[in-house]
Amino acid sequence: MNEKSLSDLINNPSCLDDYDPNSMAVVQARKYIKEFLKPVTTRESVPIRSSLGRVLAEDIHSPCNVPNHNNSAMDGYAFNADDMASSGETSLKIIGTAFAGKAYEGSIKKGQCVRIMTGAVMPEGADTVVVQERVTVEGGSIRFTDGPKRGMNTRYAGEDLKQGQVVLPDGHLMRAADLGLIASLGVGEVKVYRKLRVAFFSTGDELASVGQQLQAGQVYDSNRYTLYGMLTRLGVEVIDMGVVRDEPELLEQALIEASSCADVILTSGGVSVGEADFMKQLLEKLGQVVFWKIAMKPGRPLAYGKVGDAHYFGLPGNPVSVMVTFYQFVREALLVLMGQPAPAPSPLLKAICTGSIKKLPGRTEFQRGTLYLDQDGEWKVRPTGNQGSGILRSMSEANCFIVLDETVGDIEAGMPVQVQILEGLI
Repeated sequence: MNEKSLSDLINNPSCLDDYDPNSMAVVQARKYIKEFLKPVTTRESVPIRSSLGRVLAEDIHSPCNVPNHNNSAMDGYAFNADDMASSGETSLKIIGTAFAGKAYEGSIKKGQCVRIMTGAVMPEGADTVVVQERVTVEGGSIRFTDGPKRGMNTRYAGEDLKQGQVVLPDGHLMRAADLGLIASLGVGEVKVYRKLRVAFFSTGDELASVGQQLQAGQVYDSNRYTLYGMLTRLGVEVIDMGVVRDEPELLEQALIEASSCADVILTSGGVSVGEADFMKQLLEKLGQVVFWKIAMKPGRPLAYGKVGDAHYFGLPGNPVSVMVTFYQFVREALLVLMGQPAPAPSPLLKAICTGSIKKLPGRTEFQRGTLYLDQDGEWKVRPTGNQGSGILRSMSEANCFIVLDETVGDIEAGMPVQVQILEGLI
């Protein structure tokens, strides 16, 4: 989508034939968000241990071959395959021992072998290892039949990585295995993109912060705590701006302050239709609005736009809706902004639903469920009971979403459904 198309969408959404201002499809909303995302570009060098969860800002090239020498993959005896008897038993004289970190000095001649440990450098003249369990040792010699093929149980220099090879590309999200991989190259520091700064606040006169005394009609604000947890798992810099009352001046001040210090602004509440919902007017004043309504449940009132240079996500006020919309829209957007060009989507798996689900076609629903393996080895999913968007317990008990797209209607018990595993997502 070019800049003109984006401008048309912002200023006149109805100009797009497939755009419904009251209910945008989930897939379409994700597509539009991606068109606006520009990753951070500032880079910094960090020790490899500090790079966990960060995004690489340069290709990592191997400075050497890995392994850097031919070595044994097993404990056994190194020899030249030409010395194996064409039939019957092979007998070889043991002339020494090679240890990991302490190579055998010398070369193997015809009819000889060297006792070798896993990881030890292959002696000169040897090209094959017979494992110790396959030989009989008598005096200073070994005997074996059914010898290994040439090259068996040998790891060759550069077999894992060749010198100059790209080991990890720019834009790679660092995981635990990557720390060890880079350490195996002798590299102590890497360049990563700076941490993304995300500011968030809750809106609503009915909200009280933890530690305050509840007044009549008030509830404790849980959304800032779930947002904190989800953002922390992504490794961004978290800016908690607390609770902002439903007053236009205060909301405008909070948005301006957040846009001055953050790359992304998240709010919960204040984006549905209501007399006290001022966010839409403020966003139109301070920036731009892309869409407001999504054809999904829970989480229909989801706003996306810009406040100055900061991306804005207006999440619903209900606790479950906050988490569902975060995982389905915000998470992927943050990963792109962090420097990942194409974050891997969370896979959808099939399972048998053990309960019936009432569902209207025309919207995507994310029901909370518990995925488990039954006694027959079949994956099944059990809805977590009450699916109301205010039942945060349903998210705490769930280990997956039951994803029912817009083409799906009622689900009967025993029917297959798609599930999205939460732990793989978060």
